[in-house]
Amino acid sequence: MGDHYFSKNPNSEHKPQRFDFTLRGKRFTFETDAGVFSKSEVDFGSRLLIETVEWPVVEGPILDVGCGYGPIGISIGAQQPDRTIHMIDVNERALELARENAKRNGVENVRIYESDRLESVSESGFAAVLTNPPIRAGKQVVFDMIQNGFAKLAEGGELWVVIQKKQGAPSAIKEIERLAGTCEVAAKSKGYFILRGKK
Repeated sequence: MGDHYFSKNPNSEHKPQRFDFTLRGKRFTFETDAGVFSKSEVDFGSRLLIETVEWPVVEGPILDVGCGYGPIGISIGAQQPDRTIHMIDVNERALELARENAKRNGVENVRIYESDRLESVSESGFAAVLTNPPIRAGKQVVFDMIQNGFAKLAEGGELWVVIQKKQGAPSAIKEIERLAGTCEVAAKSKGYFILRGKK
């Protein structure tokens, strides 16, 4: 597979950097490194997802699938202090950064752990599952995240997915429709779609 941001142990030479970014009106400081996704800024798809997601009406934790260095889970954890945010990724370098970034930004209501897709997620009954899936890992991986993320939802919970139109949004919409009965396009911008499916 080579050394990608969805590798378990990226062997890219370390090139740490730090930047500030405002998400949902709150300023965060993130440290990143080579071998993780979108290391120079919070990528547009993640930003659109963060700004679009609506807080769940059902109780329960929230799951961030493919958390990278943490912008989605950490920013949502800061806004939803009474919920536990599970943040998972296969990339151990990204997970270490996510742990450091959660501490750096004073967000304590997170559980950050290694999981290849959702294999290590033993809990269920999530109020929301959010993912900016690794498109380069292939359609099978992305659909596995969608299917297993939906299965982990509580009744009334919601799956939120960001995906570009040219990188598979139409087929992802069909898959969410198959699982949920309907799929809402909650936002569209610059070719990115925010998809929402309710259990």
